[in-house]
Amino acid sequence: MFFLVYSREIRLSLYTLLVFRLFMRPKTPALTVDGVLFENQSVLLVQRKYNPFQGTWALPGGFVEYGEKTEHAVIREVLEETSLNTKIRMLLGVYSDPHRDPRGHTVTVVYVLDRVGGELHAGDDAGSARFFKMSKLPTLAFDHSLIVKDAFQRVIHGVLSKM
Repeated sequence: MFFLVYSREIRLSLYTLLVFRLFMRPKTPALTVDGVLFENQSVLLVQRKYNPFQGTWALPGGFVEYGEKTEHAVIREVLEETSLNTKIRMLLGVYSDPHRDPRGHTVTVVYVLDRVGGELHAGDDAGSARFFKMSKLPTLAFDHSLIVKDAFQRVIHGVLSKM
């Protein structure tokens, strides 16, 4: 009798877990990272090879892999898209507007980076990679214009150097 009750409890638990996983899983935002790299009053951008915003310029970045730290993800994504080795200078911020990405609710963690090596070459899902003068920025994908503006104010205008 005890075995039958125990088996039934296990079956109910497995059934509940299956139903939760398939039908009741709460919607959660996707997690991405973006890197901001300034050199000589210019910012590093990549031209998106794929949709959304195919052909539009954006900050290098992408999705965080399961089990990966955001600090590692931003270094990996920038390397994959630009062939540049970088290190984190600072955390700029978290951008979480539910409408920032047409694919769905995406939260991005943004880091300001410093170059430590490598030659600039587009790779992975970047059609092109180059530095743009802040005075001649193209139209940017997502909310990257806001991010670049925030980073420029904090880094270039000396907010960081006063900290």
